[in-house]
Formats: sequence, C-alpha cells, structure tokens
Amino acid sequence: MPPLVLGLFFGLGIFLMWWSCWVPVPRPPTTRAARRSRLDRLGDELVQAGYSAIGPRALLGTCALGAALTFVLFMGFVGVASIALCFTTMAAYGPIALVRMKARRRRAALRDLWPDAVDNITSGVRAGLALPESLSQLAVRGPMELRPAFASFAEDYRVSGRFNDCLDNLKAYLSDPVGDRLVEALRMAREVGGSDLGRLLRTLSSFLRDDAHTRAELETRQSWTLNAARLAVAAPWIVLALMCTRPEAVQAYASRTGTLVLVAGGACTLIAYRLMVRIARLPEEQRVLG
Repeated sequence: MPPLVLGLFFGLGIFLMWWSCWVPVPRPPTTRAARRSRLDRLGDELVQAGYSAIGPRALLGTCALGAALTFVLFMGFVGVASIALCFTTMAAYGPIALVRMKARRRRAALRDLWPDAVDNITSGVRAGLALPESLSQLAVRGPMELRPAFASFAEDYRVSGRFNDCLDNLKAYLSDPVGDRLVEALRMAREVGGSDLGRLLRTLSSFLRDDAHTRAELETRQSWTLNAARLAVAAPWIVLALMCTRPEAVQAYASRTGTLVLVAGGACTLIAYRLMVRIARLPEEQRVLG
C-alpha cells in the first residue's frame, strides 16, 4: 500500500476516534415560527398591506406576468436583450416591493394605535367586563383601523363561544406582531387567571407607547438619508431608460462588453441597496407566535 494512502487511513482512524468521544447534542424541536416558509411570510405581508383576498402564489403569478409583458415590450421597443432583462427583473420584483412598502406603512400606523386599544381593554376589565366582552367592545370604541378585526372576533365569539379559537382567528386577521403578543398575553391571562391582568395591560400599553415614540423619532431623523440613498440607486437606471429613446446609444449595450457593464452595474446596485436597507432599517418584530 502506498505511504500516502496509508497516511490517509491512519488520519481517518484518528479522526473517528476523536469524534466518538463527543456526545451528540439533540436538536430542540422545531417550532412553528422556525417552520414558516417565505410563502407564509409573504402571505402575512399581503394581509398587513390590506390585500388579504390575494394569496402569495397569485402575487408571484402577477410578478411573472408583469415580467413577461415587460420583456416583450422592451424587446419590441429597444431590441437589446440585456436591457430588456434588466427592466424585466425590476418589473418582476415591483409587485412584491409594493406589497412590502404598504405592509410597513400599515404596521407603522397600527403601532401608534395599539396603545389606545390596550387602554380600552384595560378600561373594560376595570369596569367589570369579561375578557371576551372587553375585546368585543373594541369593534365600537376602538381605533378605526382595528375595528373590523375586533368586529370579526365579536361575531366569531357570538357564534361559537370558543375563546381560544376566536383568538386564533383574530391573529390570522391581523397578522401583526404586536397583535400576536397581545393575543397571547390575553390567552395566558384567561387560562391562568389572577388579579394581575390590569397591571399587565398597563405595562404593555406603556411599553408600546414608548416603542412607537422612539421609532417615530428615529425614522424621522433617518428618512432623508434613506430617500437620498434610494435616489442614488435609482438614478443610473433612470438614465438608462432615457437612453432607450435614442437607438444609437442603445446599440452600445448590444455587445458582450455592454452586457457585462449592465451585469456589473446591476450587481453593484443590488449589493448597495441591500447594504443600505440592512444598515438603515430599524429591526422589525417577527411573528414568533403566528
């Protein structure tokens, strides 16, 4: 046997002996939040954006249709495949970007409304109302944006009388991280009981109000930086779109060198945008109990 092969077998034996000395650590059971796929998160964003009637697969189909139409349009107008593919990629991501933008705006709007909703629940509990009735009265007295969700909860509770199932439906209707925390806190208070519900709700309301105030101040300070960065990212592609009106300028990108320039520019734009978003965006709460 050659010395090299003999050395490899000897090293492998030593490694196996070392590996057998360690006890494998069992992995924790996979939680529901860890199993959430990208389609689930996209479905949550559709609900948060107000498009609950549209499923994530329908949105992806819309992206594919928009990309195909954009490619055909640019190929007919410009006749350069590399330019057409650049704008096709933007058109494919456009609907998803719109949904995420609307979802972020709605989450920001609800973030300012949740403290008032929690205060209304606290008032109902202090007035002697049962927990389901305190939630149901938000359909009339709560913030306007949240009234449809709690009206649906009140209707479900009148029909079934199953509090936990109605809370699950409320979470699905809201698809909001703050709503998840509130619902789970109320569920625990309902199951465990005790006299600390009022204190818990007041603490939660104070925390949500402080968090909303801090986020609003930070977003105001960094909004001009984000807008300038978005303009810097979009400027080269706006120039390229304007150049498409001049056929002699477009033909420069029909060569292999022009294609490489577009690919390098697209990669730089994508990397710069992702870095800008990651550095500037405030951390968003996840639906760990959704």
